[in-house]
Amino acid sequence: MPQVIEWKNPGKDDIVWRYPEERIEWGAQLIVHEYEVAVFFRDGKAYDVLGPGRHTLTTLNLPLLTDYLVKLLGYPESPFKATVIFISTKQFMGKFGGRSQTTDLAPLTFYGGYWFRVGDPKVFVNEVVGGQDRYTTSEVNEFIRGFINERLIDFLAKYDLLTVFTKVDEVSFKAKAMVQDEFKRIGLELIDLKFEGIDTTPEYRERLFWIKQSGQAAYVLQMETAKTMAKELGKSPGAALGAGMVMIPPVFTPPPPTQPSQPVAAATAPMKKCPNCNRNVPTDARFCPYCGFDFAKAATGGSFCPFCGAKLPPGAVYCPKCGKKVSK
Repeated sequence: MPQVIEWKNPGKDDIVWRYPEERIEWGAQLIVHEYEVAVFFRDGKAYDVLGPGRHTLTTLNLPLLTDYLVKLLGYPESPFKATVIFISTKQFMGKFGGRSQTTDLAPLTFYGGYWFRVGDPKVFVNEVVGGQDRYTTSEVNEFIRGFINERLIDFLAKYDLLTVFTKVDEVSFKAKAMVQDEFKRIGLELIDLKFEGIDTTPEYRERLFWIKQSGQAAYVLQMETAKTMAKELGKSPGAALGAGMVMIPPVFTPPPPTQPSQPVAAATAPMKKCPNCNRNVPTDARFCPYCGFDFAKAATGGSFCPFCGAKLPPGAVYCPKCGKKVSK
């Protein structure tokens, strides 16, 4: 009677099952049910993948494994040694959760759920099942949950506390996209990922409240610095109450409201009066920006045309060079 290889009665939450016998005969009957695939694994590498159906194992339907046996032994031995790993291609749901720290050093706890399926069984066996020696569903689930937690911890550590709590939809969307890319590397397809809860400590919730109320993160940090200073002063046996009262009030002083920047340099720059149009201009100006008067020529004495710079005779109304009117 031929050998029969089959995953019988898998549970609804079972992702993976390994056929217990590694000695496989040519001509064995492989039965793969709907929403399953069977992967042939040997010496740390996944070879042929067979989908749903009843298969008689031959060198024709196991070409990759056959080529490997020929290269290794010079012929396709019978019986041959291989691990048959059954993978469910159904959709599964898992839970994640962990602790991270934001860029402003706020402790962060998070948890939620994710939905996934095996997208590339061959890669999945290479990277997770055979590659990690995790041949049971519980071991695979543990790996996937840890895989997500590690990456979300690193991901959330790139944000500050205010962003995480006020832009949770944006952060969740980017987190999902990041996990999708990471899942592809291990042969998984992420269907959905949702944060069900994000929280921090009461101390940092208070900080978040005041930042949202006042809009002044710097002032909130000053208040916390003052509290820390008061606490430390209270611990010191040689510190008097007066010293603490002197040090703390300046820290509590709120920052002045932000004012638009003013061109201070321009307002305080030294000025001189143009002898032609009687307007104030910077002392280092060579020409008047309003009438074009040449200050260098004026330094030699006499009157000059504000348009072409020609010297004007006494009482001139028009310039003898350019003909423009120079006086009223």
